[in-house]
Amino acid sequence: MNTQEIKDIFHNGLWKQNTGIVQLLGLCPLLAVSSTVVNGVSLGLATTLVMTLSSLSVAPIRNVIPNEVRIPVYVLIIAVLVTVVQLSMNAYMHGLYLVLGIFIPLIVTNCIVLARVESFASKNAPLAAALDGFAMGLGLTAVLAVLGAMRELLGKGTLFSGLDLALGDSAKAWVLHVIPDYHGFLLAILPPGAFIGLGLLIAGKNWLSLRATRKAGNRIPIMPIEGGCSPATH
Repeated sequence: MNTQEIKDIFHNGLWKQNTGIVQLLGLCPLLAVSSTVVNGVSLGLATTLVMTLSSLSVAPIRNVIPNEVRIPVYVLIIAVLVTVVQLSMNAYMHGLYLVLGIFIPLIVTNCIVLARVESFASKNAPLAAALDGFAMGLGLTAVLAVLGAMRELLGKGTLFSGLDLALGDSAKAWVLHVIPDYHGFLLAILPPGAFIGLGLLIAGKNWLSLRATRKAGNRIPIMPIEGGCSPATH
């Protein structure tokens, strides 16, 4: 792989084909878990790990798996990896594990993971497949982080609430009380607030993409017609 191919993979995963605000995949955990930054980032990183390892596992054996049973094999590989992540979180981050609950094992059925394995990992070399899974997972994590920050800030007036669930009691001092004596905004931490926040992120992404497209169009030079003269000479 060359540098440009790596850049394209990360550009697709983080921006152009972002799973959360472009492909709109995995909306159930995206909307349900993003009530705080910690919850969103934790599930995003767990999904990133599973996507990276599943793509890395499928790519080397893609030519060995019979076409008729490829989907069950992919799901089996993903399920094994999710089980490892689930048991690890239960052992070392039990509080966070209880908060995320059913959404950790549901990574198995997350269409983001299976979609990348089927559409990319099964057709590319292991390194490219692993980078694609990692980039797509990071794109999802970024959306979860931003959406979680928006909802937590509006809903509670804090940032990084619940960090002690992942890093221990000493992390309680790292919670930022951005708005002191804030009584909260209930809509922001309820599912409707998640839909509104996601809609704003999608609108913002579309606006930035349209703006970049217009700027690129304005930079296209006007070439003189053969036999004529440049418009700048008139």
